[in-house]
Amino acid sequence: MIYLDNSATTKVLPEIMDTFIAVNEKYWANPSSIHEFGHNTNELLRSAREQVAEILHTSSSKIYFTSGGTESNNLAIFGLANKYKFRGKHILVSKIEHPSVLEAAKQLNTLGFEVEFIPVDSKGIIDLVELQKLLRKETSLVSVMHVNNEIGAIQPIEAISKMVRSNSKAVIHIDAVQSFGKLPIDFKRYDIDALTISSHKIHGLKGSGLLALSKTREVEPMILGGGQEAGIRSGTTPVPLAVCTAKAIRIASASLEKNTTEMKRLTEELVHFLRGFENIKIISPDTRAPHIVTFSVRKVKGEVIINALQKRNVIVSTSSACSSRQTKTSHVLQAMHISDDYIKGVIRLSISSLTTEQEIDTFKKIFTEVINVIKGD
Repeated sequence: MIYLDNSATTKVLPEIMDTFIAVNEKYWANPSSIHEFGHNTNELLRSAREQVAEILHTSSSKIYFTSGGTESNNLAIFGLANKYKFRGKHILVSKIEHPSVLEAAKQLNTLGFEVEFIPVDSKGIIDLVELQKLLRKETSLVSVMHVNNEIGAIQPIEAISKMVRSNSKAVIHIDAVQSFGKLPIDFKRYDIDALTISSHKIHGLKGSGLLALSKTREVEPMILGGGQEAGIRSGTTPVPLAVCTAKAIRIASASLEKNTTEMKRLTEELVHFLRGFENIKIISPDTRAPHIVTFSVRKVKGEVIINALQKRNVIVSTSSACSSRQTKTSHVLQAMHISDDYIKGVIRLSISSLTTEQEIDTFKKIFTEVINVIKGD
């Protein structure tokens, strides 16, 4: 199988699976228990938290382990909005955010907040002029994804941050689910207040992730109970998942430069190949994340191409995994004003550090055979 749907999820690294098994066998006590077994387990959890904090350049007390990107984004949107509502109830998010941010923001509209959506240009990049117009003194939260999961567009976080700081007292949340491990992102590099990471996007385990805050920020809890995760996320902390998340983050951080260089080389090779077809339009911007190439075949449904490739054991996606089974048009493509001729035929290729040159060569051969049969108009 040639797997080119790594933005949906990635294969778990063997060393992370080994760690998961080892922690479950040796440190399976409840970390909140006061006996020595619980204390030792809690020490392992504390170490995992400190490792992540060091990489992200924040305090270990500001690392909150969660069930993944969706919960982390929800915690950020609801938790930050409620914590800083004394500054105002005006919230800004971009039009191309992940549903876990968009739907949470829409929910805030029903709870007395005013939410507005920042438009993007034809490349999927936030319109900074429009952002400036939308910002107010009472804007209390701005949430932007670093890399868009459907097209790989990279948002100018530094420029966005400077603009927000100059025009409001808003806290800044960055959804780094698609960028961490592919692009540098931490609290030292960017003047931001919160960021989200999901483990299974960086060869870790599903069902785990985190929300990290800068040293001076706080968040209101969403899940109440026994007060775990400093009272922010109650429920017995799954130590094996937390430890594996920390390990996935360490591995991704340590190999960032090497992996990014190779992934960029392979996706540039794919772009060059796809531009050889006159009925194909590259949707991803030229300046894009190193692991994503999104394109469209004129007047051909994406599902037709996906099914044809799948019969040849090649796995790709239409857009995001969250909406690929739905028939509605992608909100990202609509925000970019993609023409009707191309909007139904979108295909996303997303690679990882495990993708090989041989796999790319095989994909090109199979895709050429498939597209010659389908004959896009």
